Order: sequence, then C-alpha cells, then structure tokens
Amino acid sequence: MGKQMTEMLKGTLEGIVLTLLAEQPAYGYEITTRIRDHGFTEIAEGTIYALLVRIEQKKLVDVEKVPSEKGPPRKVYSLNAAGTQELEEFWKTWSFLAQHIERLNTNNTDSTTNKEN
Repeated sequence: MGKQMTEMLKGTLEGIVLTLLAEQPAYGYEITTRIRDHGFTEIAEGTIYALLVRIEQKKLVDVEKVPSEKGPPRKVYSLNAAGTQELEEFWKTWSFLAQHIERLNTNNTDSTTNKEN
C-alpha cells in the first residue's frame, strides 16, 4: 500500500471499525479479518488493536470479556450510544468530503479536457 493510501486510511480507520461494530460485536482479530475481507489487506493487527484501545478510552464501545477456548478471555467490542453518534458524524463528514473532493476532481478533469481541445 502506498504512503498516500496509508495516510488517508489513518483518518478513516476509526469510522471503518465503528461501521463493522455497528453490524455486529466482534473481538480484535475478528475485526482485523473483516477489514481485510473488505479489501484493506495491508492493515496490521497492531494498528487495529491500538485503535480499539483508543475507541475504548473514548467510551465509544462497550467491552465484554468472553471466555476463549484457546487462552485468555477475549475482549468483545460492541458499539454503544456514543459510538453510534460518532459513527453518524463520521458518515456525514465522509459524505461532505467525498462530494466536495469529487467535485474538485470533476472540475479538474473538465479543465484538463478543455485545454486539450
């Protein structure tokens, strides 16, 4: 993954994780797997675990320790009311940015096309 993609992904990864947790509660490795299943194959597990610590500290998720067949209990994360509100704000912001960035791209493409004619 290129540096530009990595930098852009940093700003959106929290929203991606919150979206996955809105679908269903999950533990860290499961979240990483689901993110990779959505095409974000280069994301390291450590990145996800660090993000989970941050969203737990921000009180955007509820955490339940669930017994594991292999090893210590797993922390299962579920979206709470504050997380749902944060997720709604993420999607509003994303829509605004995507619309305006796309408009810039369209304007740039139009002006490039006109210069060639």
